[in-house]
Amino acid sequence: MEVCYQLPVLPLDRPVPKHVLSRRGAISFSSSSSLFGAPDPRQLSQRRGAISYDSSDQTALYIRMLGDVRVRSQVGFEPERRSSHPYLYIDFPSSAPERRVHRLLSFQRYLHSSRLLRGVPQQIPLHILDEDYTGQARCMLEKVGNWNFDIFLFDRLTNGNSLITLTFHLLNQYGLVELFQLDMVKLWRFLVMVQEDYHSDNPYHNAIHAADVTQAMYCYMREPTLAKSLTSCDILLGLLAAATHDLDHPGVNQPFLIKTDHYLATLYRNTSVLENHHWKSAVGLLRETGLFSHLPAEDSLNMERELGSLILATDISRQNEYLSRFRRHLDQENLCLSNGSHRHFILQMALKCADICNPCRPWELSKQWSEKVTEEFFQQGDIEKKHKLEVSPLCDRGINTVGNIQIGFMTYVAEPLFAEWARFSDTRLSQTMLGHMGLNKASWGSLQQEQTSVSEENHSFELQTHQMP
Repeated sequence: MEVCYQLPVLPLDRPVPKHVLSRRGAISFSSSSSLFGAPDPRQLSQRRGAISYDSSDQTALYIRMLGDVRVRSQVGFEPERRSSHPYLYIDFPSSAPERRVHRLLSFQRYLHSSRLLRGVPQQIPLHILDEDYTGQARCMLEKVGNWNFDIFLFDRLTNGNSLITLTFHLLNQYGLVELFQLDMVKLWRFLVMVQEDYHSDNPYHNAIHAADVTQAMYCYMREPTLAKSLTSCDILLGLLAAATHDLDHPGVNQPFLIKTDHYLATLYRNTSVLENHHWKSAVGLLRETGLFSHLPAEDSLNMERELGSLILATDISRQNEYLSRFRRHLDQENLCLSNGSHRHFILQMALKCADICNPCRPWELSKQWSEKVTEEFFQQGDIEKKHKLEVSPLCDRGINTVGNIQIGFMTYVAEPLFAEWARFSDTRLSQTMLGHMGLNKASWGSLQQEQTSVSEENHSFELQTHQMP
């Protein structure tokens, strides 16, 4: 398989120091952190996790133990609280994982007693999602290719398991489970762990966002130009990249990690810090579950690298780089989707579009996403104020509003990208997205004017009140 970019290679097979073998969890902080100090070793001993950091060789050590997923909710385990510095701590609530573990064990018992394992041919697709896969949720999945798909409703109907349910459904719908001979138990465990490694208390960068991006990616891959060109491997990578593209996101941005001397910023030399972490966390899960362990080693490594190339493309700081290259291809009309490298580049652009497609959704959905992402910005600003750091742009709730942030984002980021995507794929979906974005931008503009008018009226009333004898 061809890869567009030469990817940074971080060895994953380095010897693992004994003191990190029991870690498991989200982003942890280094002892060299100038702002937050060193963690309690007793707390570290309870972590099992995506990454650890050995400062002696500047190498990320991705350790995911092969133990039962039940260790996440074992009796006596008290997860670290995130109230002080929510971007630093693990996010394994004691109740939700227990419920999901019961689902996993129920599925394993069902699978081992199924006709599939007894060697009897299965005449119908194997539905493994039990009650979550029936009723209203299943009806919604029949329309999963619709652009107005309500991921918030779907998440409620699946009891908070939208990412697991949606991703498995799409993999099964494409026939990828059978084609790649994916072990059903490993796949299910992988998806459960992916969903759990998103931070549910992030207003925006959580598993629902990942499910929304995965649904959008599916819509793009169904577009005629792509549907007739993508290979099964392209589709598998596209769906997995969408599902894992923000894995273990801490709820703060890269500049914040850099200015607080977070060890991830040092590890990745201040370059695509979060995206590298999302990728390596996904690799850790793939290796822990052994999802691709039946493939030849070279093929498995290529899959991991191409997955990384897709996830790294979502770095918003590299937006102009990717957009300029996309424009050149379109201007020169030299995109050839029979070329693996070109197909991979288009998958990168599709994932970039899926990642920031919220302004292109119908108003009812777009408005919810806008409010959530803005609240996450403001929470970062609150932390920065609390620790007397310079407040990042767009993160000060005292001077910014949802409307002005969204109008700026649409004008300078979303509109240029989706205009080029419409040039590449001039379809009903592309025009629908541009139409929604125009209406949403106008709606935010109207709300801004109303808020300004109300503010001016209140100010005028206050002046008049003060002037009264």
